[in-house]
Amino acid sequence: MDALHLLTQRRSIPRLSAPAPQGDALENMLAAGLRAPDHGALTPWEFVVATGEGLDKLSSILKRAAQADNEEDAVVEKAANSPFRAPMVITVIARTKQHDKVPVIEQHISAGCAAQAMQMAAVAQGYQGFWRTGKWAYHPVVREAFGVSGDDEIVGFLYIGTPDCTPANAPKRDTSKYVSYL
Repeated sequence: MDALHLLTQRRSIPRLSAPAPQGDALENMLAAGLRAPDHGALTPWEFVVATGEGLDKLSSILKRAAQADNEEDAVVEKAANSPFRAPMVITVIARTKQHDKVPVIEQHISAGCAAQAMQMAAVAQGYQGFWRTGKWAYHPVVREAFGVSGDDEIVGFLYIGTPDCTPANAPKRDTSKYVSYL
């Protein structure tokens, strides 16, 4: 797949089915994530891959978070079912380090770049996905379950699988509305 086409036509695909990437395809995705821009070579990321029983564990974590907030049954059920929207969910965590020249925000952005790189690597290999965050990524129950504390953050849940629909064309955007020049 042409890299420029991949980047300019990127779309989130919300309907995914099996199979998920495995073997070399998954390793390629993870390797792409590890090549994200990384000032100071801090590698401020962790990728937690959930498939099969891992999706059940993620479901349980999200359900506990919703229950901790005394959410209505429909919200608890939606939280519990969300990991099953794809055969694989990769939780991308910014694991920050104190550094004189690399502020925490840069490390969070770097982890976000890693998530984007993994999604693009999935698409380049014939898979698809979407990146979600939502309130559960910031919830104390979820943070604790993933060992996230202090300045560390869950930057997103990357849902990956085989597209179960034909993607719509990417909307045309007029660059003049978003770009200025000094």
